[in-house]
Amino acid sequence: MPLLKNRSTRAAPFVPRASGLPPFNPRRVCAAILALGLSACASVGPDYRTPTPVEYPVWQSQAADSVSRPATPALLARWWQQFDDPSLNALVDAALSGSTDLQSALARLEEVRARRGLTKAGQLPEIDASANARNQASRPNDQTLTTRSYSASADLSWEIDLFGGKRRAVEAAEADVDAAQADLYAARVSLVAAVASAYIDLRTAENRLAVLQATLASRDETDQITRWREQAGLTSTLDVAQSKSSLEQARAALPSVERSISEARNQLALLAGKPPGAIDGLVGPRRALPDFQFALGLGIPAQTLQQRPDLVAAERQLAAATARVGEAEAARYPKLVLSGSIGVDALSAGDLFRPEAVLASIAGGLSAPIFDAGRIKQSIAIQNALQQQALITWQASVLTALSEVENALVAWRTTNTRLASLDTATAAASEAEQLASQRYKAGLIDLSILLDTQRTLLSLQDQQTSAQGERAKALVNLYKALGGGWSPEAAGKTPAVGDSING
Repeated sequence: MPLLKNRSTRAAPFVPRASGLPPFNPRRVCAAILALGLSACASVGPDYRTPTPVEYPVWQSQAADSVSRPATPALLARWWQQFDDPSLNALVDAALSGSTDLQSALARLEEVRARRGLTKAGQLPEIDASANARNQASRPNDQTLTTRSYSASADLSWEIDLFGGKRRAVEAAEADVDAAQADLYAARVSLVAAVASAYIDLRTAENRLAVLQATLASRDETDQITRWREQAGLTSTLDVAQSKSSLEQARAALPSVERSISEARNQLALLAGKPPGAIDGLVGPRRALPDFQFALGLGIPAQTLQQRPDLVAAERQLAAATARVGEAEAARYPKLVLSGSIGVDALSAGDLFRPEAVLASIAGGLSAPIFDAGRIKQSIAIQNALQQQALITWQASVLTALSEVENALVAWRTTNTRLASLDTATAAASEAEQLASQRYKAGLIDLSILLDTQRTLLSLQDQQTSAQGERAKALVNLYKALGGGWSPEAAGKTPAVGDSING
């Protein structure tokens, strides 16, 4: 603990003319104090410098070569609108205005802003005012004597930031606000991608259900034909049993797909901050997946690092940690606290404004740590370790961002290749099923051949529908990895929850 303590003393009543001293001038005193405070401009601790990212000049994936237009901020800000799907647009808008995650991130931003204001207030003087009136009764010589007194004062206390500890604290608070704002943007990016993914899951499950329903109609027809043939003595009871089994196997897949549809709808409601069923009107009836096409210029990796708000947040957290190292180091140095008081003290209210009633004092207290058992040293070591952790976190975030873009590009390329093969296979299987159905009706082939072609077609159609959803989600993940879903150009506005908020 400091061995020297700050003390504030009150001088004897100040009488200008009787003492021969110059009259007390509060303006000159405040000006002198302010000049002293402004003259303290040195700030201990390291000055922050933006770290240099890893060298990564070009994307490695071959899919990056298939771009057709640049990734402008305006395109990335509302990338989902290019798919021209009114339901998707409405769901994203509902989520941006009602998401509890965004509301929480916005509340966090407001908290950090308030903390910044509190930190800035610590740089300024504190002024307190008080006023008192007192009656005192005494009885000397069996007579009651009543005396009254009045006083009023204004007291000032100001810690001069000699070594920049408070300035470093404000610097850290500013970086905290920037990080919290970037976290809000990052939450928006994740929310938009989550809504798009849930919407794709919903449409994929609906299309799978449509495939199953069409298959059930086809197998039900086959089952009826098999029963008629059995009644006509053209086939056996074994064929009837096989036909019935194939029909029920297809029907057994319905509950699982229906559950997926319900879960996707509930997920969309949750993302919009609504109870289940509240956004069903926005979803609308079943429709095909949006026409997701890859028409996006990636640019160089360095541009992606500038677009992603999570990387901005990590870099700002590093800046805050660096500033707090200086704040901790400032505790090693002396502290100067100036205090002053000006007031009046009189026996009657009318005498309060007389010059001889004025009381004034100015004091300065200097304290310095001499022995603290290593507390300050350990505090500095803690802040240095936190700064190192923040640097490592930023470096890891950069590598994660690059990896996510590369993975999304690979997923886009491979899902397109897989879908192309499934399209060809499904078309051939559909033709085979039609031919087998015609031949079975004509009695030219066994039922087992028809059932095999039907099972093959159902499997391929289901894989094809799922692959369409996987390809769409790969593109969503690519937009998310590129930081799409917020606009740096809108950062100067003050819109609703989920939009850009100006610090």
